[in-house]
Amino acid sequence: MGGDLLERPPYFEVSPTHKARTWLLDPRAPKVEPPNTSIAKALESNAKHAAVNTKKISDEKLVEVKDLVVQFGSNRKPFVAVKGVSFDIYKGETFGLVGESGSGKTTIGRAIIRINSAAKGEIRFKGERISGKISKELDHKITQEIQMIFQDPMASLNERAKVDYIVSEGLMNIHPEMSKAERDQRVAQALLDVGLLPEFASRFPHEFSGGQRQRIGIARSLIMEPEFIIADEPISALDVSIRAQVLNLLSAMQQQRGLTYLFISHDLSVMRFIADRIAVIHKGVIVELADTEELFAYPLHPYTRALLSAIPQPDPRSEKHKVLEVYDPAIHNYTVDKPRWVEIRPKHYITCNEHELAQYQEKLAREGAAE
Repeated sequence: MGGDLLERPPYFEVSPTHKARTWLLDPRAPKVEPPNTSIAKALESNAKHAAVNTKKISDEKLVEVKDLVVQFGSNRKPFVAVKGVSFDIYKGETFGLVGESGSGKTTIGRAIIRINSAAKGEIRFKGERISGKISKELDHKITQEIQMIFQDPMASLNERAKVDYIVSEGLMNIHPEMSKAERDQRVAQALLDVGLLPEFASRFPHEFSGGQRQRIGIARSLIMEPEFIIADEPISALDVSIRAQVLNLLSAMQQQRGLTYLFISHDLSVMRFIADRIAVIHKGVIVELADTEELFAYPLHPYTRALLSAIPQPDPRSEKHKVLEVYDPAIHNYTVDKPRWVEIRPKHYITCNEHELAQYQEKLAREGAAE
């Protein structure tokens, strides 16, 4: 093909709406595997290696949230952001919390890490209550063992501080006796663990790309050697090409260190890649909770189905003809028949009343999934 490259490339129809001149699609062109730079490729890679997955999920409850209520404003006119939420997170798993903006998912994460106070209910970590007033020693322990990765990688980093200070600040507070040489060594190793060079420690955050800044945020969490990490939409502010890299990094760190994640997102396609179980939250109430593949196979609540229908399809024809479901809370009539938390299938829970429960069971029977 050497001489042919001096000519104009052939004209190809990539799709019904995409035409291009390129040598890459010519039958004579060598076949080259494209780099793994997309969520789709990451999903494909994850499926191929599922058989050798070394991830271990324990039966031990690491985090327990019971009837959690979080409210803002005055006691006379409070705004209730989280309304009686309950769930457990097991050691070694990734628990996904998904919902639209304003649904209360970030508020729950901030309540667990004690940024937001709980008005009612309780939060337990390794069997100890960490909500409300706790001892100084327990607060010190929680600061080390629970860390958070924030949504905006630029806003969560101190733009006036260098990377070595940003990453090591937690060590200074928890281990003030640690020498500077040992602290610098820990910072260098943390940066290496997330794919950054140790020389980057002397730079400021504005000198990095969005993906690199998010890696710095992850290094800041990992250097504390936590058991539990709250990842609050860690990839929503990143380019699509960088998202898979960060997701793969989080998965690798979990397998290497036995971490437990609360992964917060509004994107169910991302959740399918990284989460073991998913809870769907709407206006401060969890409406459905199930294992990831169970939820995608048998979505029952109308809000869950609406979120699934909003996932973009890679095929332009399917995307053009797909039907979007719009969730209207008015379809529920809870004036007399009140909703309750029901296990409709093994480990598949849903918020519904008796009338809705009968409808969901009938739907499962039609699909051959009734238990």
